[in-house]
Amino acid sequence: MQFKALVVSEQADAQFARHVTAREIDDLPAGEVLVRVAYSSLNYKDALSASGNRGVTRSYPHTPGIDAAGVVEHSTNSAFAPGDEVLVTGYDLGMNTAGGFSQYIRVPAAWLIHRPAGLSLRESMLLGTAGLTAALCVAKLEQNGLSRQAGPVVVTGATGGVGSIAVALLSKLGYEVAAATGKPEQADFLRQLGAQQIVTRQDLQDGADKPMLKERWGGAVDTVGGDILFNVVKSLRYGSSVACCGLTAGIAFKASVLPFILRGVNLLGVDSVELPLTAKVAMWNRLAQQWKLENLDALAHEISLEALPEAIEQMLAGKVAGRFLIKL
Repeated sequence: MQFKALVVSEQADAQFARHVTAREIDDLPAGEVLVRVAYSSLNYKDALSASGNRGVTRSYPHTPGIDAAGVVEHSTNSAFAPGDEVLVTGYDLGMNTAGGFSQYIRVPAAWLIHRPAGLSLRESMLLGTAGLTAALCVAKLEQNGLSRQAGPVVVTGATGGVGSIAVALLSKLGYEVAAATGKPEQADFLRQLGAQQIVTRQDLQDGADKPMLKERWGGAVDTVGGDILFNVVKSLRYGSSVACCGLTAGIAFKASVLPFILRGVNLLGVDSVELPLTAKVAMWNRLAQQWKLENLDALAHEISLEALPEAIEQMLAGKVAGRFLIKL
């Protein structure tokens, strides 16, 4: 049986081409569960994989897509039966295992969860890895003492997938949200999501040469990394925390121990890829129930598989605000 998938292949000139191609079920990797994919979503990691980044994907040709939601077509594992609605985010999907930019995936049962009650397949992919990561960041901040009285919570990279959902979620939960962005033209979009103040990227870049900055933030979700991350650390209020989950601004920063020992602040790492399945299920259930966002469609542009190569180009060029939802 044939189906459509986005395939990234390496060319003779070391460039990478992206094409929607017909594939066979037998082309898929071995796995316990065959899923007919209904929706996927585009993440920055997918764009890196689709551009030939060997730190994400080692060998090509390859189908990216770290998110997928759909219906079980065949299963050799008793936990899943044909007709079950399921989703998978992370693990090796879309990295070195053929991913969700395809009408079919075949994966280990240990990667799958049943669709949470309260979310449709479409809504689950409006969130995807970005929504899961944003929720994990907020949960970790709350576990480390974040309170509504602590002051504004800044979100860096606020127009991106993780950032935009973090803005919406923090606002829903009653926090004062400061959205930091290098795209001032997206201020109305961020206010629509619930941001109460807009912070320029330059504002957060200033002061990288100083060991400490004025106390500003009661908490932070950082999706970009680099010197912006440590400038946020240096401007946290006493005892506050930043949850770190991204690297679009770089993996290195100038740092010192001073913010930690003088203000008692915390730098919290967040991973949504290899997170144990039980923890993923718990967070997805929270996103489907008490943390459910009602304005998810405001975050997303729904596109076809055929439109995906252009969307990847836009993401790599930094021209995307919100999320791309791919209907398969």
